[in-house]
Amino acid sequence: MKTTGIAYMRPSDAFSWYMERDPALRSTVVAIDWLDRAPDWDVLVGRVDRISRVMPALRQRVVESPFRLTVPRWSYDPHFDLNFHLSRVTAPPPGTRDAVLEIARRAAMAAFDRARPLWEVTLVEGIQGGEAALIVKLHHSLSDGVGAMRMLTIVADEQREPADLGEMPPVPPDETPDLPGLVAGTVGSMAGRAASLAWLGTGAAIPALIRYARDPIGEIRGAVGMARSVYRTAAPNTTALSPLMQERDMTRHLAMIEVSLDALKRAAKAADGTVNDAYLAAIAGGLRRYHERHGAAVESLRAMMPINLRAGKDTDWGNRITLQRLIVPVGEPDPAARMRVLHRVAQAARDEPSLSVTGTIAEALNMLPVAYVAGILKHVDFLASNVPGPPAPVYMAGSKVTGMFAFGPTIGASVNITLMSYNGRCDIGINMDTAAVPDPDVLLACLRESFAEITALGDGDPVPAG
Repeated sequence: MKTTGIAYMRPSDAFSWYMERDPALRSTVVAIDWLDRAPDWDVLVGRVDRISRVMPALRQRVVESPFRLTVPRWSYDPHFDLNFHLSRVTAPPPGTRDAVLEIARRAAMAAFDRARPLWEVTLVEGIQGGEAALIVKLHHSLSDGVGAMRMLTIVADEQREPADLGEMPPVPPDETPDLPGLVAGTVGSMAGRAASLAWLGTGAAIPALIRYARDPIGEIRGAVGMARSVYRTAAPNTTALSPLMQERDMTRHLAMIEVSLDALKRAAKAADGTVNDAYLAAIAGGLRRYHERHGAAVESLRAMMPINLRAGKDTDWGNRITLQRLIVPVGEPDPAARMRVLHRVAQAARDEPSLSVTGTIAEALNMLPVAYVAGILKHVDFLASNVPGPPAPVYMAGSKVTGMFAFGPTIGASVNITLMSYNGRCDIGINMDTAAVPDPDVLLACLRESFAEITALGDGDPVPAG
């Protein structure tokens, strides 16, 4: 949102900013790009510098409006220091991938310096076998998964030899907002929003009256349907549906699973579904197994799924998603039947009428106490994201990327599971709250078993339910 030349946060981005008044709801995203060798440091620095000049938010900090009369604004950091945001370290002995996961885990749990731009990149060298890794940490208000993939096109190459990208873009201008400027911008933003709401009210009222005159019963049903949809989106819950994963805390555990994309596609086709249906069915089966291992039966769990709001020509690399809650049936033991049920559930979430007013819902939630927001988020059992990545190999400063794993924030849920497709494989990052999942290795084993069960659907042989 822009007013008088000032860039304001979208209401949904402000929502992720404000809710961090409860530390358990932090919106920190961490990703690991595994590299076949250490990249050229000077080239890497140049690429990161370039994208920080092209994408404004990477050199901007968040400035809250006086008295919180409107959403926060983005303001260029006059003391921006690339060396603060980009660093290199050596993996601690014995230099295993687990050591890199531990660095990423600590990054996921650490809060950002909210007076600086909200991102960090760490190069980890000295990994066994000559590997290296890039750990990327950013706040969700900067970008979503789709936007991050668009940013990747600036820093990555399609071949090992780094391409010549030409002259470096200019450094954005310094900006030091003063109180009178902030107040003026706030007044302008409030006036602009009021005028916009008034225009929308006038513009929507006449067509609504015409529709009501033609079909009064239909219009009443539509209004009731919207109200119910908004309630499903924003109403608080009193408890999680899982009888096991009830507690929430600040400690995280990160894990990875690799699955063939072609195998997941074949499994989806066998059940007349999509890759996302197969993915959700595997998660549901894994969570059912986890509960059964602990002697707790569960039929349904409450999930949260990101919905991409971009139109066909939308090239924005910012945050353009909304989160939809849905009740996921996990008790079905037959993997194909489970996939078909989840196809209908996921489609219903994408068809929710409230998707058209998510910005308005976010604005309303921003005005409520954080305890209300916590009531919505802390009783979600799991989050699941599916992000399409590059279909072919990409390179970073002379190093081949061998894997891309994203670990989305739990934001109050017991676990966040994120699939990133890359070069014919599904790289699945799992971020667990260890208060909810005190035995993360058990959950990881259950998920692996469930993904094997799902992918076996595409082999043409009968799959035993279980």
